[in-house]
Amino acid sequence: MNKNYIEKLLEGVDSSAGSKQGVEWKSLGDVVNLITTGRLNANAMEDNGIYPFFTCNEKPYKINDYAFDLEAILISGNGSQVGHLNYYKGKFNAYQRTYIVGEFKDSTDIIYTYYYLKHTLRSYIIKNSRKGSVPYITMPMLVNFQIPIPPLSVQKEIVRILDKFTELTAELTAELTARKQQYSFYREELLSFEEGEVEWKTLGELTSLITKGTTPKNYTPNGIAFIKTEAFVGSYIDIEKISFIDEETHNKELKRSILKHNDILITIAGATIGKCAIVPKEILPANTNQALAIIRLNDDVNLKFVFHLIKSNYMNKYIELNIKGSAQPNLNLKQLNNFSIPYPSPEEQERIVSILDKFDTLTNSISEGLPKEIELRQKQYEYYRDLLLSFPKQKH
Repeated sequence: MNKNYIEKLLEGVDSSAGSKQGVEWKSLGDVVNLITTGRLNANAMEDNGIYPFFTCNEKPYKINDYAFDLEAILISGNGSQVGHLNYYKGKFNAYQRTYIVGEFKDSTDIIYTYYYLKHTLRSYIIKNSRKGSVPYITMPMLVNFQIPIPPLSVQKEIVRILDKFTELTAELTAELTARKQQYSFYREELLSFEEGEVEWKTLGELTSLITKGTTPKNYTPNGIAFIKTEAFVGSYIDIEKISFIDEETHNKELKRSILKHNDILITIAGATIGKCAIVPKEILPANTNQALAIIRLNDDVNLKFVFHLIKSNYMNKYIELNIKGSAQPNLNLKQLNNFSIPYPSPEEQERIVSILDKFDTLTNSISEGLPKEIELRQKQYEYYRDLLLSFPKQKH
C-alpha cells in the first residue's frame, strides 16, 4: 500500500454538506442512539465473574451480573486512563464513570468510529477540561464530539486497512512474548549446574569495581549522558531516554561513578530492582545515579556470561532473599559483592553465551530483532492512520 492508493480511496470525498460522496461532520450524539454510563461502583468486581466489568482501567475486571448486551465502545471517563477505549460485543457491566457508546445508526461503522475516537478523543478531552483540573469527560463533551462521516464504503475500507496493521502488530507482539518465554526457559536450563559440577565465585572476585552513582544537583539540556533506570529498554540503554549533566559535575562531583565501556548497570532500589544493561561505547562519556550500581568486571572475565547470569533466576532469588521484610526493595554494594555465581570453563561459558545472545538480540534489541520490528510497524500504522483519518473541516 502507498500514498497513491489512499489518495485514490479518498478521491472525490470532500466536506461539501449534502454531497452524495462527501464527508459530513456530525456530532457523536447524531450517529448513535445510546450514550450512557454504567451504574456500579469501581469495587463491584468479582474474582470469578463470568462477564467483563469495564472501569476506568485499561483492561476490564470480571463480574457475575450484566447490565448491557450490545456492541459498544467503552470509554474511561476519568483517572489516569481517561479517554482510553475498549470495544466489546456481548453481555457486560460498567462502572458509573465509564461511558457506553452503542446502537450505531446505519450510516456509521462502529469500528471506524472506534479508530477515530482512539486517534482524537484524548486530546479533545484535555483541551476541553478546565485548566489546572484533572481531565475528565462530561456527557455533553461526548454528545457534541464532532466526527467526520465519509461514505460507508470508505469507512469500511479505512477499517480494513487499519485492522491489517493492528493485526500485524498483535502477531509480532505475540511472537515476542513467546520468544521471551523461550529465552527465559533456555537461559535457566543452560545456567543450571549439578552440585560439584562447576566452580562457584562471588561477583566481588570477578570485578575490579562495584560502586554506585549520585544524583546531581542539576540537569542540563545537553552535555554528558546521565543514565537512569528510565533509559533501560529491555536489557539495552535507549539513547533517546537519557538525561544530561555538565562536564564539571561529571568530572568532579560525580567522579566516582564515571562510566566505562562494558560496565554493567543494575538497578539496586525501587520497583525495578534487578533490571540491568551494558554500557555501550556510543553513549560515553556518561555517568549514573545512586539507584544504579556499576559492575566493572576484570579483563579476563566473560562479560556476556556474567550479564546473562545477572538477568537469570540466580539474581532474582538472591534479591528476594535479601529484601525480605524491607519496606523499600534495596540491595547494597556488600550484597552485590557477595552474590555467588556458577563459573564453568571458558569454553562452556562461550557456548552458553553464543546461544543466549541470539535470543537476547531477538527479544530485547531496540536496533534489531522483534522490538524494532514492532516499533517500525507501529510508526507505519500511525502514519497511515493520520492520513486516513484526516478530513477537512466543514466550511460554515
